[in-house]
Amino acid sequence: MYLIVKWNFSVSYHVIHASYKNQRITSYESQTHKLEKGTVIKSTGKWYAIKLETGEMINCRIVGKLRLGELKLTNPIAVGDEVMLEKESGLETGNIKQILPRCNYVARQSPRKKRRLHLLCANIDQAMVITTIKNPQLKPGFIDRFLLTTTPQDIPTIIIVNKKDLWAAEDEEVFGGLRAIYEPLGYPVVAVSALSGEGLDEFQQHLSDKLTFISGHSGVGKSSLVNAVQPNLELSTKEISDYSGKGQHTTTFAEIHDLAFGGQIIDTPGIKELAFINMEPHDVAHNFVEFFEALQHCKFRDCLHIDEPHCAVKAAVEEGSISILRYQNYLGVMGDVLNQNHWERETDW
Repeated sequence: MYLIVKWNFSVSYHVIHASYKNQRITSYESQTHKLEKGTVIKSTGKWYAIKLETGEMINCRIVGKLRLGELKLTNPIAVGDEVMLEKESGLETGNIKQILPRCNYVARQSPRKKRRLHLLCANIDQAMVITTIKNPQLKPGFIDRFLLTTTPQDIPTIIIVNKKDLWAAEDEEVFGGLRAIYEPLGYPVVAVSALSGEGLDEFQQHLSDKLTFISGHSGVGKSSLVNAVQPNLELSTKEISDYSGKGQHTTTFAEIHDLAFGGQIIDTPGIKELAFINMEPHDVAHNFVEFFEALQHCKFRDCLHIDEPHCAVKAAVEEGSISILRYQNYLGVMGDVLNQNHWERETDW
């Protein structure tokens, strides 16, 4: 199934991989200086902290030697990228000369430049989306939008529901509903509390020996959870705003942190919203995995499961085998994509 999904995305979403073969990202290698390989550990905008294969850390930048070409990205390099760099003579800094091909990536629409993609991370083993049922209130639509950033890349994704210590009986029912929806689709759902410690053993087991991209809305307790299993990191935390009920950003830049029990995490600033300009309508439909499975029974092979007759997805929603919540979230994303003018969709990356 996923191979077919990936094939459907080969024209648009995966072109960032192909771009290296087409040399749309261009590098100029020095003929006289030795290039060294490293991994981007932190990005602060103009400067990148890079860990060399020897373990040495060095700050590097791009100084016009590397260009984006036609790629419509706000950032050419993401945390997790493997690069080739050249040390500057007599200095403790270096210049990035080449970005090595990525095995995967997570990207979103840039919040500032609406017709550009922003790379969040690259070359990860798995992703975690952190959410809460209360304080702040659960936003199921965000979960499905996040999954649309990882599913096309075949990135295993775990849903972590934090702040279990605040739950009442009805919240336990909501959590049970989330598990019933997402676990049959291959997305584990884990309840935890950074405050009480409940569920932290399972949370740590999922993190062990993997590079994990952690994301979620501001205020869901990403930093608190990581601090609970790795106290020496001392990631900054803040309380929920009493006025808005929303979280406040505590992480400023994306950064990789080592875990004492094995593995690494990529901590990133909280995300307020996720929008998609790099998807065609069929891309959305094919990456709601249960919809793709039902598509073979639809009357039309290009069915978008909205108002087409004899749609197997709508029939499955009516009979209860496909979650109506997932379907409503799907319609929300599809509405956003369909409301764009075709020239606003930047699918040729």
